[in-house]
Amino acid sequence: MIKAIAFSLLILAISGWVAPVSAQSVSPYAGQEAREIKALSRNEIDDLSLGRGMGLAKPAELNRYPGPLHALELASELQLSAEQRSGLKKSEARMKAGAMALGAEILDLELKLDVAFARRTIEPLRLRELTAQIGTRQGSLRAVHLQAHIETAGLLTSDQIARYDVLRGYRNPSPAAPSGHHLKQHR
Repeated sequence: MIKAIAFSLLILAISGWVAPVSAQSVSPYAGQEAREIKALSRNEIDDLSLGRGMGLAKPAELNRYPGPLHALELASELQLSAEQRSGLKKSEARMKAGAMALGAEILDLELKLDVAFARRTIEPLRLRELTAQIGTRQGSLRAVHLQAHIETAGLLTSDQIARYDVLRGYRNPSPAAPSGHHLKQHR
């Protein structure tokens, strides 16, 4: 009798009527439970510790506000003056210092949140406090990176910004080439 039921379930599973008994729903989070801070990958922790951009300045970068680090990397191609290089180095140093300080604060708060869950001591008020503090610092971190892009744009000429965009792959090198927007001609 048991063999008949098992055989029937197997036939139903093969035909798609019943999910196989051995099938498990493996979470995309599997393996992350061993992380130091569960919510952050090793790369994210490194990025926060080292003050890296993490894509936080995309609204600036993709709208013609270059970043100081990349502008310095392209110094020769952009024909930066000594004064521009100096200004960019100062901007990049301010950005990095601010980003590293905020990154350390975010990491500390994320660890506190993780520990509270791990110890099963998290309470609604503490949850709201920690997540609000994390959110505030993440916003401040983004502002630090975006501010550096504003400063950089102020140090470069419009021609240098246009060249930067070409070198970074955001614009076509030929001014006569299409910009990516196709306009319909009206008759």
